[in-house]
Amino acid sequence: MTKHEALERYFGHTQFRPSQDTVIDTLLSGRDVLGVMPTGAGKSVCFQIPALLLPGFTIVVSPLISLMKDQVAGLREGNIPVAFINSSLTSKQYKEVLRRVGIGLYKIIYVAPERLNTADFLRFAQETPISLIAVDEAHCVSQWGQDFRPSYLKIADFTEKLNKRPVIGAFTATATADVKNDIIKLLKLSDPVQLTTGFDRPNLYFGVEKPKNKGQRFYELIAERSGLCGIVYCSTRKTTDRVCSELRRRGIPAARYHAGLEDTERRENQDDFIQGKISVIVATNAFGMGIDKPDVRYVIHYNMPKNLENYYQEAGRAGRDGNPSECIMLFSEDDIRTSEYFIDKSGESGEINKKQGEKERRKIYNQDVKRLDSIIKYCEITSCLRSYILSYFGEKQNIKCNNCSNCLKPGLWKRLFSNIIEA
Repeated sequence: MTKHEALERYFGHTQFRPSQDTVIDTLLSGRDVLGVMPTGAGKSVCFQIPALLLPGFTIVVSPLISLMKDQVAGLREGNIPVAFINSSLTSKQYKEVLRRVGIGLYKIIYVAPERLNTADFLRFAQETPISLIAVDEAHCVSQWGQDFRPSYLKIADFTEKLNKRPVIGAFTATATADVKNDIIKLLKLSDPVQLTTGFDRPNLYFGVEKPKNKGQRFYELIAERSGLCGIVYCSTRKTTDRVCSELRRRGIPAARYHAGLEDTERRENQDDFIQGKISVIVATNAFGMGIDKPDVRYVIHYNMPKNLENYYQEAGRAGRDGNPSECIMLFSEDDIRTSEYFIDKSGESGEINKKQGEKERRKIYNQDVKRLDSIIKYCEITSCLRSYILSYFGEKQNIKCNNCSNCLKPGLWKRLFSNIIEA
């Protein structure tokens, strides 16, 4: 089976997106890859197709149980032999997955990073041929990344303990130059091919508004987009609950999503949104990683996130079908204080590794503050918003995009967007 045959058979496509075939060929040739591909660029296919074509099996390291479950469920719908291993499995289920991998019934297993260096899994991995290790959300390995997870630092240790080193592919949607260098160093990638798909999403309109009454302006925006599919991001669970309740009171079919809900409600709300039973989901940043819903027409940030990496990844869930879509942030001074609170709290709660020295923890804290300053500037600048984002990620541009709130006259995008949707 060729890569094109696999693409059509398992994913229903006849052509690769830009750069996908290059990444796939590189992995199939046995060379490491660092792929930085924005949300919607199809990075998962870049390691899933090599996994199907290579002998042995593939380990996909993934940071969230919910993300694993979603991706495995989607792949199984395409008849791809895949499973996951994480803390949600019973001991019996875990052993059964390993047994099936061992006899070739599964080609791909999604694994939590904490599982890799446990004695039983390591022993299994040393005895079973592994062709590829794909590290999803690879920015999590970097202390300069927006979602640093100490468990990702153990991936390189696991790889070195294997009897034969497999090819390694590291993938992320957002990475600055410092983060890319960290990924290569900490995952110990061997002379990797580095491929960065352009960050620009021309179909996305970027807007920042600073309303005197945020709530009133928000409900106006929702009413103007009645019937369209949208995601609303809030910075806290309390705000998420309040905004969702108010939308329902106004007759908007909405649901909520955050880590404080029972698993059953989260799953049902997510499924209802994906299937189109509700038009709006109101969520914290716990929602969205791995979500592939093509017809999201708008993403509204009710609150400013604490960095541009998170914002661009969350906003990028709009318009994955390539059609015109909106990314709007409602900015207020209170958002700055909330972000400062979360940054201070992260150092106290253990999210910054307590085993590190005070000097190292201070360095990470300062980096968080620096990233916060960057997104505050995004909210306050009068020049092109798109150029600012692209420049932040290393793509220097000094032109007007004519598709953001700073480049367009007030009301012009609203008219353009309405005309396109109605057409």
